[in-house]
Parts: sequence; C-alpha cells; structure tokens
Amino acid sequence: MSVPANSIAARTIARRLCTALVLSALVWLGGLSRAEAGIDVWTTNGPYGGTIRSLAIDPQSSTTLYASVEGVDVNGAPTVEGVFKSTDEGGSWTAINTGLTNPGGISLAIDPQTPTTLYAAGWGGVFKSIDAGNNWTAVNTGLPTPTSVGVLAIDPQTPTSLYVVYRASGGGVFKSTDGGGSWSRTGLTTGNAISALAIDSRTPTTLYAGTWGDGVLKSTDGSATWSAVNTGLTNLTVISLAIDSQTPTTLYAGTAGSGAFKSTDAGGSWTAVNSGLPTTILSVEVLALDPQTPTILYAGTFRDGVFKSTDGAATWSAVNTGLTNTRRSVKALAIDPQTPTTMYVGVDRDGVFKSTDGGSAWSARNTGLPNVPVVSLAIDPRSPFTLYAGSRFHGVFKSTDGNGNWSEVDAGLIDTDLYAGDSDIRINAMAIDPQTPATLYAGKYAGTDRSVFKSTDGGGSWSRTGLTSIYYVLSLAIDRQTPTTLYAGTFFDRDRGVRGVYKSIDGGTSWSAANVGLPNARVYALAVEPLMPSTLYAGTAGGGVFVSIDGGITWSAVNTGLTNLFVVALAINPQTPSTLYAGTQGGGVFSSIDGGTTWSAINTGLTDLFVNALAIDPQTPSILYAGTAGGGVFKSTDAGGTWSALNIGLTDLSVNAGALSTSA
Repeated sequence: MSVPANSIAARTIARRLCTALVLSALVWLGGLSRAEAGIDVWTTNGPYGGTIRSLAIDPQSSTTLYASVEGVDVNGAPTVEGVFKSTDEGGSWTAINTGLTNPGGISLAIDPQTPTTLYAAGWGGVFKSIDAGNNWTAVNTGLPTPTSVGVLAIDPQTPTSLYVVYRASGGGVFKSTDGGGSWSRTGLTTGNAISALAIDSRTPTTLYAGTWGDGVLKSTDGSATWSAVNTGLTNLTVISLAIDSQTPTTLYAGTAGSGAFKSTDAGGSWTAVNSGLPTTILSVEVLALDPQTPTILYAGTFRDGVFKSTDGAATWSAVNTGLTNTRRSVKALAIDPQTPTTMYVGVDRDGVFKSTDGGSAWSARNTGLPNVPVVSLAIDPRSPFTLYAGSRFHGVFKSTDGNGNWSEVDAGLIDTDLYAGDSDIRINAMAIDPQTPATLYAGKYAGTDRSVFKSTDGGGSWSRTGLTSIYYVLSLAIDRQTPTTLYAGTFFDRDRGVRGVYKSIDGGTSWSAANVGLPNARVYALAVEPLMPSTLYAGTAGGGVFVSIDGGITWSAVNTGLTNLFVVALAINPQTPSTLYAGTQGGGVFSSIDGGTTWSAINTGLTDLFVNALAIDPQTPSILYAGTAGGGVFKSTDAGGTWSALNIGLTDLSVNAGALSTSA
C-alpha cells in the first residue's frame, strides 16, 4: 500500500532481533549495537536522495559546499527541505535552515570574497546568512509581495551587488547594491520568464539573461537597459548560460530542446554546438566551465546525464559512469575552483554525485540529505545485514553493512524506451528466494516496462520475467519450500484485462492467471502458508481476505467477523499457520485462529486504525509489530491482545512496509 514514508532507522532488541519497517524512506530495527542505537530507540540511517536545485562551493575552502534540496513524498509531491551543508566534500550533509521561513525552490550564491556570507533566493524571497549558513535573515525590502524569487547571481568583483529574478506577476530582474539590504527594479521588468543569469567576471556591468521565449537578453550598463542578442539562436527557450572567465566574449547557452549554442562575440551571433550530444529531446539544463581551462566544459541534460567537452564545445562525450539513472534531469553542476577535476552534480530525486577525475566516474554523496521514499523491502535470510529497499521513485537500494551505506542497484530496471517511458523506477513489492538469497524479485509499476523483474546476482542486474501486459504489481509472495513458485498480486485494470493474482512455477519465466473466485479488486497483500504452501491468502481492496487451498487455482472469501474489507497487510504465524493477522485501512488489525474462517478485531491500544504493515517475531510469534499510516509503529507482546506505541526517535510516523528476520 503506497502511503507516505520517510527514513531508515535502526535499533537494538535484546535478543538481537533484526526487524525492518519502512517509513517515507526506510526503517530498520536491529543490527546495531546498543551503544549506537539503544533499545527501542530509532535513529535515521538512509537511503538518502532528494532533488538538488542548486550547488555552491566555498571558493576558499572547497571541502565546504552547499546544496538546496527538495524531497518527495510517496505520492510524488515535492516536500520542502531547504539548504544543506557539507564540510567534508559531500561525505555527509546537515540541514541549515534556521531562519529560512520558506526554504523551497532555492537558488544559492556565495560571496566570493567573504564566503561565510551566503544568499538563498526562493519561494519565500531572498535570505542572507553571514555565518556560513548557521542562521538566515530575510532581506526583501523593495521586492514585491508575494516575494517569490528564483535565479540569483552575484557580482564577482563587488559582491554587495547582486541580482535576483522575480517569479510572480510582472516578472523581471531586481538588483541590490547593499548586500540585499534593499532591492530595486532593473530595466528588465516584463516579458517571458527568466531562467538563467550570467555576469561577465571582468566587466560585471555586462550581464546576460536566458529566457523562456525571448532568447538571450544582454545588458552592458549593470541591468539598466537590455536588448535581445539572438542572431543564430534557433531556439529562444534558453534555460542555462555560462561565460568563459578568461575570455568573457565567449559564452554558451543551453536550450530546452535544441541543445547548446556558442557565441564568441559576446552574444552578437550564435552557433549550435551539438556534435556528440543526443539528437532526441536535447535539453541542456545546466552548463559549467573549468575555471582554469575553460575550453573544458560540462553540460547537464534532461534525461541524458552529463556530457563533457575538451575543445570548447566543438565535440561532446557522455561521462555518466556511476550515475545511477541518467534519465533523471541534471539540475546543478559545481566545479572545485582549486582542483577542477573534482566536481559535483545535483540530480532530480537522486541527490548529489561527486567525481574526482573530471567526470570519468561518479559516486553518490547523499548521507544526511532527505530520505528516499521506500515502499517495499526484503532481508537476506542468511545475512540479515543485507537489506534491499524498493523505493517509490528510485528503484532498488542495497545495504550490506547495516550501517547506513547504500548503493542503488537498478541495472535493467530502467525503461528501455528512454523517452516514451517514465524516468521513475517504482518498486512496490519485493520477494527474496529463501534458499538462494542472491535471487530476488521486484514488482515494477511504472513506465513502459511494467512487470516482475528478477535478479540472480543480489541486485547487480535485473531482467524482465515473462509477466507482461500488467498495470501495477502490488504484492509478491514466494513458496518457501519450492522457491521457483511465486505469486504476484496486481492492480485491477479493466482496459487491459488484468486482475487478481498471477502464478509462476518456473522462477518467473512464465506466468498464468490464478483468479477463479477472486473479485475485480486490487490485491495488496499475499501470504503463503509456510508448512503447507498450497494454501495462500490474498488481501484485497474492498473484498477482504480470500484463501486458496490448491495453489491459487481457486479462491473463496473468508471474511466472517472482518468488518473492514480493505486489507493491505497479511501475516501468518510461522509456528501455528492457522493463526493469521490482517491489517486494514480504517479497521485496524484482525486476527484469525482458524485459517481465516472467522476473524476478530484486536485493537486495544492501537490509536491509528490504518495499518499498512505487519510483522511477526519468528522466534516468539506472540510478539507482533504494526506499522500505521500516521501513528508510527506499535508492538504487541500478547498476540495482539494489547498494543503500545514504539516511536521514540521516529520523526515521521507514516510507516509503509515491514519485514523481519532473526540474526545470529
């Protein structure tokens, strides 16, 4: 069931029970020592990501960098996160939002002479910090109301002079000559939206603006007057600009749809420079030049990753090794001014990546950034510190150390149609082979390649199974005795003729419908009886619980006493399989001690009756855990007779999925 979720947490249980529950990213109970986590206490631990809107490097201490970040909830809506700071080259990040009353949509700028002075321009106006981001103060005098601003640029010679783009009605550029103390309109007051600003570093009264529809505008008098400079520019939607700091008459423009253009006469004329760049939907969202060797430049694109030129844009080549999903937009590029082979890119929803070899290889640098929304997971039964997290947008993450170190393992999961499909890799269900844990399955429910995918190398690579023509895979279950037998619960899709449960007996190579007796409903939960795997249960949206005693050939409803028929979670007692539990949307938890024939509500102490996840302690099955939509985690030590909240340290109480295994 896709509901908000937001962090991975870890805690220690005295018997070293390793439990995982998913919050908007992921929650891991157990595995750490008591000194690290504490009994019944949660601490955040990844995986991390977020959309990076802006990156800035301290010009005097390049180990310090800043990022403006937006997160995303499990439904795809952006969540405002604000400004983050790293003092170890992106190794770890910390939010620095004190005083940022509205930290969304931020563009960042650093005073090049006094880099403890920063500016952040976004939905709440312009904010200034004079203590390296520890505290922020609004500096909006003279800006219209509402003070929603965008692109920000600072004069490199006189840093008290800066420019900001006003987003709201009327638009235009505003200028401050007193470090943001006051603002006044420039000569650019109306017209199409402005998406980029660039200042000539040698003659800062010369500046350029990239617009949506008016091409490039130029001012030579510090923004008092502007004129279009578009000769040769065949696309007037200019979304990025960059100036050669050594030869400022040379500049580059990135467009939405027509690639990159170059001018060697200060904008007097332009020439397309796209050799080596993709030819389909080529949007260059950001450009950055090597400050020491400006014939070396980089282009961040929409759905094509990063490209590099070493000959002043005459030719380009892709430099994407290590970028986990090049179909995501590259939103920001920042080059270390002291060591230009070190650089950072900010990616839509995937966070920050770093290269130390001029883009030849990249690695994620996301620890401490917003958590990735995770909706499914699987734990290696033989190695409980090996955990797979299926996310709402980012594919599959893998951790092998139980210590917050994650890698994105998506090879083969990205849509084969790079432009017609969806850039998101949505994994709503996961299952792991209990006998061969390197074999695992993921249910993908977005893009053109919707199916169950299979990996036989621990997530290193994935291939599509034989299940085709489905809309959403909502649940997966595997036969523990014969793991080549597995089941997939799907989203009912009348147009495609897809509904109910599908079964494979050959490890996913082929599938057949197993729906006789099932209603036209979404199957959110599946559970296979561990001792008699021909018996399995399905939890449906609106139809309640169904049981099959013949391996899915036929089904019958078992809902006596089940007063809420929206069932999204099922759990079977591994020692007494006739005892099972159902989590519902609005009715809490129900239990059955007769294989589903009758049910009774068990909600004493359960203050949130929207239950998305259930887990049973396999050693002591009277201990249960329930993850809820807004009340966090609840624990019962008497088989659901009573519940108590288990939320110390949880910063997000929306829990989405769960899995549990014992560790040595």
